[in-house]
Amino acid sequence: MNYFRLADMQKLLKSIDEWYRRRLRMVIWKQWKQIKTKLRHLTKLGLNKSKAWQWANIRKSYWHTANSFILATTITTDRLRQAGYIFMLDYYQKVRVKT
Repeated sequence: MNYFRLADMQKLLKSIDEWYRRRLRMVIWKQWKQIKTKLRHLTKLGLNKSKAWQWANIRKSYWHTANSFILATTITTDRLRQAGYIFMLDYYQKVRVKT
């Protein structure tokens, strides 16, 4: 990142971070293999039981589901940060040389 301190990469890193967050949500969704596991985690994340049941039974692809409103509101960026994930845009803004 030292070389890129001088460059203005904010737009590029923002799009990469969006892809990265979607990919993380996809991996998390894929790890919850069974319907009952998905239901349990979605209700634990604050979704009501009927909506969680609908989304736990969804038959769309992992990648498509990762971009859904439900996963974006339950597995939020703040929750990912609390879990220890570091985003490139945050790091870039911290070390960037302001000109």
